[in-house]
This record gives sequence, C-alpha cells and structure tokens, in this order.
Amino acid sequence: MRLLRLSRLLPVLFGAALFSLVRGAPAQGPLGVIGGEALDVMAEKLDVDVDRGTATLNGKVRAKLGELLVECPTVEIRYDNAPNVRYAKGTKGVRAAFRDIVAKAETVEVDVAKRHLLLSGGVQLTRGRGWVKADRALIDLATHKVSLQEVTGSIPVEPPAR
Repeated sequence: MRLLRLSRLLPVLFGAALFSLVRGAPAQGPLGVIGGEALDVMAEKLDVDVDRGTATLNGKVRAKLGELLVECPTVEIRYDNAPNVRYAKGTKGVRAAFRDIVAKAETVEVDVAKRHLLLSGGVQLTRGRGWVKADRALIDLATHKVSLQEVTGSIPVEPPAR
C-alpha cells in the first residue's frame, strides 16, 4: 500500500479550508509546526475531526520533529485552531530515535508545551552497547535529559588504560 506523504499537504490541513484547498494542491510545507520546528508525518491513513480538533494517523506512521523520529502503527493528535499540535499519543508498539538513543515502548505520549516524551509499557532504551529497561521513561527534549523508573540494564565500562 502506498504511503500518504502528509508533509506534502497544505499547512492549513486542519483548518476550515481543508476540504476546499487540499484537492490536488501542490506541496506547500509541513503538516504543522511545534515550537518553531516543522512536523513532517507519513501514514497510510489520516482521519480528521475539524470540529473537535483531533486527528488520527494509522498505518506505518512516521513522524519527524527536528532530531526526533517516532514510528508506530497509530498516532492520535490534539491541536488548536492555529493549527498547532498540543498533544500526541502513539500506540501499539513505538520506536523513537533521538540522536544516538533508540527507545522502544508500547506507548508514547508527547506533551508539546513541556517538550516531554513519556514512554510506557516495556520501555527499552539503547545507546551504543548499553541498554536499560524501565517501566516508564520521561525524555525532556529541551534539556536532553532522560528520567527512568523501575530500571534494570547494562552499561558498558571501559577497562582502565595500562
């Protein structure tokens, strides 16, 4: 099945002009903007409820925001009238990559205002040869800090030089 490249739709995708402007329109920009960064998204299907300010992306969802890449089967989005994404939740198995850290979990919730990612359900983070498993992981995109709860793992330690 061919992927729908949402970043090629008009930025007003979620606005009232959705139905009159999107028909056959050329690429104009990203799906939305979060904190001044373009949000590019790909999925097999998009359902939008303009009145409620919600959208659901289904099938091979891939979202890129700056250095953050998130892949999962389903993403639910809440947005305002601007349209600015305020909240997003990915479910059914999530893979997120930020710089050289790869995270896997059952779900991810994104609080746009706080620039936080909350991973939950079988969380595993890997960086190089190191890995940790946790019940939950909070990633602060602004400070690049990661906070984990209920942690086990393996962190490689280099032997001292002789």
